[in-house]
Amino acid sequence: MAAKEPFEIPVGMRRICRRFERWRKGHKARLPIPEVLWSAAAEAARKHGVFRASKALHLEYGKLKRMVEAGPGSARPTMAPATFLELVPPQAAGLAEWLIELEGPRGKMRIQWKGATAPDLAELSRVLWEPA
Repeated sequence: MAAKEPFEIPVGMRRICRRFERWRKGHKARLPIPEVLWSAAAEAARKHGVFRASKALHLEYGKLKRMVEAGPGSARPTMAPATFLELVPPQAAGLAEWLIELEGPRGKMRIQWKGATAPDLAELSRVLWEPA
């Protein structure tokens, strides 16, 4: 079986690699990696690829990939807060449904009206029956 070639760390990633090494040497206990280092690792992964960065920096591939995807290039633009908010009252459960049939010398008309109230119906009848 052929021996594996040693992994070459890209020149642009060596500085962040040294930062990770210094941080790991200074922390014997298993502590979470600081956000500053994660951000630098995500930036290196954007430039050199997630696989290469995770291997060079000894980081979990999946978490680094999520950090890259959630980075500044993938953030959604923020929307301005709403200046006007319309509040619509809740509809009553048993709103009336009206069926109005009109017949005259010029033909028939059928109006099916859902959610109408008595004042709405009174106004409609006034408009239809009053002479123009």
